[in-house]
Amino acid sequence: MKPVKKKSILKKIAFRVLHPLSESYLSKERNYKYKNINVTIFPGVFHPGFFFSTKLLLKYLEQINLSQKYILELGAGTGLISVYASKKGGFVTASDISLTAVYNIEKNSKMNDAYVEAIHSDLFDDITHKRYDYIIINPPYYKKTPVGEKEFAWFGGNDFQYFRKLFTQLANFIYENTNVIMILSDEAEIDMIKSIAQEYRFSLVEVYQKKTWGEEHFIFNIRSTEKF
Repeated sequence: MKPVKKKSILKKIAFRVLHPLSESYLSKERNYKYKNINVTIFPGVFHPGFFFSTKLLLKYLEQINLSQKYILELGAGTGLISVYASKKGGFVTASDISLTAVYNIEKNSKMNDAYVEAIHSDLFDDITHKRYDYIIINPPYYKKTPVGEKEFAWFGGNDFQYFRKLFTQLANFIYENTNVIMILSDEAEIDMIKSIAQEYRFSLVEVYQKKTWGEEHFIFNIRSTEKF
């Protein structure tokens, strides 16, 4: 699953160019529509239409019956996925480390007549301990320590502290029937993330793969390797 070296270099260059451009564009409030859902994107919040990960997660969720299911979205950004899950009949909690994103989730929920509980939380720190049927994660997978609120959507730490904390806390929220869904790009160091997961007794099982514009995305089901 390791990318070709030349391809990796080109992607790093592209990210260095596109990331500042997206930041410039998102310095003002923007709007985005997905099917019948309209969302506002506050400055500094991850734009769900700029990159393929959010749209691919939504496409994957279309085939799942979320009605009457308890759903937690970690790092929800604008809350588009959470609003979608609520519209499908789910009982949804959306969290984000960014307080701006939390306000953004609240606004977009009201705009779409969706009920989403928005929580300001660093991963599971302030999440009520209960059983969730689905935990949805679109993580920051670039290896750098984030500086400032807006960088938390992109960077997971020089030593992938994000994933180490995620897998440490996940053990308290995963049950036999819990479905933990995470999307990663081939730009991420997937082998290293899998290795970190194994340290904490989790495995990443690929359930969906899609190549778009030269970039591959993988949706994984995170499973505990311990018996319940």
